[in-house]
Amino acid sequence: MINLSENATFRVDAPSGQKWAMRVHREGYHSKNGIASELAWIQALRKESTVVTPVPIAGVEGELIQTVAIPDMNPRNVVLFEWEEGAEPSEAELLGPFEVLGRVTGEMHVFTRSWTPPSGFERHIWDFETSLGARPHWSSWRRGMGMDTKKQALFQRTAQLIERRLAAFGKGPDRFGLVHCDMRLANLMVDGEVTKVIDFDDCGFSWYLYDCATALSFIEHRRDVPELVAAWVRGYRETAPLSIEEEAEIPTFIMLRRLLLIAWIGSHSETDLAQSMGVSYTEDTIALAETYMEKFGPGSKN
Repeated sequence: MINLSENATFRVDAPSGQKWAMRVHREGYHSKNGIASELAWIQALRKESTVVTPVPIAGVEGELIQTVAIPDMNPRNVVLFEWEEGAEPSEAELLGPFEVLGRVTGEMHVFTRSWTPPSGFERHIWDFETSLGARPHWSSWRRGMGMDTKKQALFQRTAQLIERRLAAFGKGPDRFGLVHCDMRLANLMVDGEVTKVIDFDDCGFSWYLYDCATALSFIEHRRDVPELVAAWVRGYRETAPLSIEEEAEIPTFIMLRRLLLIAWIGSHSETDLAQSMGVSYTEDTIALAETYMEKFGPGSKN
């Protein structure tokens, strides 16, 4: 096993030295058609764009998705991928990697705006209702670790402000479409001069700027976030359009993602990542929420 998050990912080694990545899907998160839709998109990106994505391998009967059952466990959907060489960008100096991240994200968005998904294409919708609202994919942020009445009241006001601003921002086709939804440095692999994008398991329909917010996942409270956002924007504008008005709304998407990750940590407490974040992640969100409310809330000029 090399990763346990939504799914379990294993490295499979053959005696010959060849290796693969095998993803065992979490039960109940995506339908088989939803997984097939993800694979259709990453194959299209690899074949028809400049974005390098994982290559799924078909089984002997030609199917990319295998349904595997073992004793004492419900059947799971499993996908095997070619092994991708490379390493995650170094976090020693983040401005360069964030510019690359923005540029690659822009390339994906340009392709997606002109791509026609196959019939029956099915992926999650990541809007306010399914993130922080009444139908959350990852449970409610109210169940986050270390939540209490005071935090809940602050985060509730913050969520209401996010909802109002997103409604005003709108879901026009130039702002809302098929996106990766987890464009962190951890999901980039640098192999020489080639940058690869991996882990499309959360991909779905959301605001294009949500991909910027996901780049800052778990580090939204860092002091250099404005510089990281500026680097991401520089890279993005090399490959895709981004208006000044849209850029000004990035803090809303960062705050949306932050509250959503509180929900993720609370509902995935068994994972190493959630345990490493824990209560302190919720505590550190207080200052972020207060700053966001001061900048965009009632009485502000924004």
